[in-house]
Amino acid sequence: MSTLLSTATVDRRERLAYWVDMVCDTYVELECESAQGCDTIEGEISSATLASLQLTTVTATPQKVRRMSARIARASQDYLLVSIQTRGEGRVLQDGREAHLRPGDFALYDSTRPYELQFDGEFQQYVLMMPGPLLRSSLRNIEALTATSVSSERGAGQLMVGMIHTLARDADMLAPASATAVADGVISIVIAGLSTLPVARQQSISQLVGYHREQIKACVRAHLREPSMSVGTIAALLRLSPSTLYRVWAGEPCTLAEWIWIQRLGATRRDLSDPTLAGCGISEIAYSWGFNDAAHFSRAFRARFGCTPREYRAQQHVHGVEDKDTGAI
Repeated sequence: MSTLLSTATVDRRERLAYWVDMVCDTYVELECESAQGCDTIEGEISSATLASLQLTTVTATPQKVRRMSARIARASQDYLLVSIQTRGEGRVLQDGREAHLRPGDFALYDSTRPYELQFDGEFQQYVLMMPGPLLRSSLRNIEALTATSVSSERGAGQLMVGMIHTLARDADMLAPASATAVADGVISIVIAGLSTLPVARQQSISQLVGYHREQIKACVRAHLREPSMSVGTIAALLRLSPSTLYRVWAGEPCTLAEWIWIQRLGATRRDLSDPTLAGCGISEIAYSWGFNDAAHFSRAFRARFGCTPREYRAQQHVHGVEDKDTGAI
């Protein structure tokens, strides 16, 4: 369900403070400053949530937005954000770099470190906000990818901007299960777009290593529901020594054990948004995907997706049976 916040609803003298509150409530703790010669900021923010992905459309007057170290220390929010310029121009500054965004360009920035957004004229942007772990487990060296402009003129960038235009218009029409799949698709395209940056390009691997990695991933998926699955069992199933398995996997953004957890968490998230599984308790779903500790599962789910399994299911408007362990889930 989309929401719309606008400074037009308050007296002009209150609009700057109201805008700051709007921005902090929608994103992370930030400081906003109106452009030189202006005493206020006027604008609106339209917001929609798709699974763990938040999509907003920001239309506003000139300003500077800062994420300062003091605010980061007070609120340890771990989000990665992507700004997609649609009107006007903007700049993203982080990690000693500056990305100049013209309509169609996008850039990544990280809420765990200071950054600044600058808009010298009226502007409009789409902003994607997602829990940091969703990208960190798929892209190496995130710090090297921030504040770097990616063009939408071709490839993954073009696909992403087209998809975001459609989502901004039609997000409310998506069923919860569809929204989860679409959000995963958007994140995959973001990763593909960022992977085109020179600093993200990895050294090529041999066909044999690539073959073994796909074997490993297929084996994990086939045995994902088995609580006893481990790196050792995968090595045995594939008739590889553990040392060979580790050597083949080296170079991936996360360890194999972490990747197994990520696949299990993704499977539980899909089930939690599936209306046909509304009669299944959260713990039941977790156990069916190989988890054996409800509290541990809940903490891991929150760390990856930014909310508890119960909160996530409520956001998807899927109401299941009450779980016996209501405190942990």
